[in-house]
Amino acid sequence: MGKVIVEQIVSADGYAEDADGGIGFFANADWINTADTEQLRMLSGVAAIVLGKNTYRMFSDYWPSADPAAEPVAVPINELPKFVVSSTLESAPWGSTDSAEILKGDGVAAVRGLRQRFAGNLIIWGSLTLSDALLRAGEVDVLRLRVLPLLTGTGRSFAPPDLGLRQMSLASVQSFAGGLMVIEYHIRP
Repeated sequence: MGKVIVEQIVSADGYAEDADGGIGFFANADWINTADTEQLRMLSGVAAIVLGKNTYRMFSDYWPSADPAAEPVAVPINELPKFVVSSTLESAPWGSTDSAEILKGDGVAAVRGLRQRFAGNLIIWGSLTLSDALLRAGEVDVLRLRVLPLLTGTGRSFAPPDLGLRQMSLASVQSFAGGLMVIEYHIRP
């Protein structure tokens, strides 16, 4: 059985969203793509992408038409099977010829079901509500933080405030041009 990987892009002070619930603080950061080689390595072990409704909308607006020459991770993102956890979406188009499968109901149960379907890893990007539920349920095996060299001072943490203490072991730390860091933790059961 593969692992559930949650990856969040966060400010150095631990925020995944700004005070208004947006991600503008990292949307125009040129150095965010300096870790593309590391992202491609990680994605080589991923069997499927799982997104919440809001992150799906952001991804589906951008990735299907992203230029692979400028965004090398667009290729695996567009080729991997995609799943959207949502109780309200009726369809989840991905570009003009593909779509993501909608998983209705409980997100934790949906991800547990996908773990049974896929031998490889599942990646959850952003999707804070889904990530919160998976962290609370102990369903996250790997936490990857792409830490940006900036402070926001306020916003939404990448972890739910009611999570409680969770032990993790450091798996790797990598630094990239411009100060971007990718930190990977394994979460202990």
